[in-house]
Amino acid sequence: MRIAQIAPPWITIPPKSYGGTENVLYDLIQELRAHDHDVTLYATGDAKTSARLVSFIPRALTEEGVPWREHLQPYYHLHKAIEHCKTQRYDIVHAHLSVTSDLFLFPLLSTLRTPHVATLHSNFPFDRMSGNWIGNADRYYMDWAPDVPLVAISKSAQAQQPVPVKFVGVVHNGISLRKYQPTGKPRGNFFMWMGRFVPEKGAHRAIQAARRAGVPLLLAGSMDRSTKEMQHYFQQEVRAYCDGIQIRYVGPVNAQQKINLLSQARGLLNPIEWEEPFGMVMIEAMALGCPVITFARGAVPEIVVHGQTGFLVQNLDEMVEAIAHIDELDRVATRNHVIQNFSARSMAERYLEIYQQVIADSLKMAAR
Repeated sequence: MRIAQIAPPWITIPPKSYGGTENVLYDLIQELRAHDHDVTLYATGDAKTSARLVSFIPRALTEEGVPWREHLQPYYHLHKAIEHCKTQRYDIVHAHLSVTSDLFLFPLLSTLRTPHVATLHSNFPFDRMSGNWIGNADRYYMDWAPDVPLVAISKSAQAQQPVPVKFVGVVHNGISLRKYQPTGKPRGNFFMWMGRFVPEKGAHRAIQAARRAGVPLLLAGSMDRSTKEMQHYFQQEVRAYCDGIQIRYVGPVNAQQKINLLSQARGLLNPIEWEEPFGMVMIEAMALGCPVITFARGAVPEIVVHGQTGFLVQNLDEMVEAIAHIDELDRVATRNHVIQNFSARSMAERYLEIYQQVIADSLKMAAR
């Protein structure tokens, strides 16, 4: 099958540190290539991939210091990708919606005759910025959105969408288990929090839980510098409580550092404060045998098995109580859960089924 993948232009593939969508896309392409499919990736020029790379922008926009609210270059990338797809003989075009500027894909895809599908990696509304600002532009894009076949990354994400879009299936994210191999037994007593430092990811809640439970906590991830509110959150709610002894900030981490830390941690604290559509860090942790204590919101109940691969809790009191029971969980069984349910191979196989379905539906529509 000849497959085109259109990536957002913000973060390189694979990402150097943070980048859930980009990690998923990298692993998906690797698996499709392993199945002998002909894959073309539309991404920035610094991407590293086994697919044929077509790029119109030399470097990922975050590497160039482009602010997230700047949409001129993302539009150029997406427009050029769709126009190039029109000149090729692909069986399927697969686009990925993750950030605000990806909303441009809806009108652009409406001009493409090749069968196409898009994965919804984020929730509507897309017209939003870091902090509490939400606009109303999403309604204008509903002129085209209902005609694009969409894939949800969880049943929860599919159920949450407040707009009239057309889902053709659910595909849980997967990871390469060849890459995620535990590097050793847990050392010491520390827990991990890992992600992007924004309030909804709950780093401040993880700090509160660790302090109350009297356990060391390591915080790893990138600070959101997009607004003063996000910078203030990091400095006042996170950095101010890092004493270098019990609560330590280790900064952004690359893939190998992430594997080492999660392999050695007793557990991952994940007190999210939003209806997260998936949560890659949870399957990354469990793949390394690291159980997860998490608020039971969004897709979490689809990912973590309570009492087997972690604990689903409702509040901070329950998280503190669960910390004391983390060593009762089997780390081998925790990894096996990911092997059975969240491998990159199973993700790729499910996408191939959806590609065939979308192509068949497209042929039926053309025959009418």
